[in-house]
Amino acid sequence: MAITIPEDELIESFVRSSGPGGQNVNKVSSAVQLRFDVVASPSLPDEVKERLLKLAGRRATGDGVIVISANRFRDQVQNRSDARARLAELVTQACIRPIKRRPTRPTLGSKQRRLDSKTTRAGVKAGRGKVRMDE
Repeated sequence: MAITIPEDELIESFVRSSGPGGQNVNKVSSAVQLRFDVVASPSLPDEVKERLLKLAGRRATGDGVIVISANRFRDQVQNRSDARARLAELVTQACIRPIKRRPTRPTLGSKQRRLDSKTTRAGVKAGRGKVRMDE
């Protein structure tokens, strides 16, 4: 399923980044905060929205907005593309429909092997009792 998110649904804000950058870190806003309102997005199907919010975890706010902070790189352009790539990865994972588990029953042979091992183990434990001298 190919999903494209229009540019106007993404809100980017630029903040000063911590970490490497020398004197530049105090002057340039190189970190990026990417916000995507999942609930209000018309470009995602409802089932993908639910899975996306579940996958986002603590990156999602109570209002259904995913906030991705990127400050891995020293310049704004790389951080911007990093944040978008991380959002794209989340959306790609949310598009995959999970396979429902079909419950299976144990085979007759596996039941028999289990009971045999229990019997063997019980015999080993029974042999550990106190030795009696009846003779």
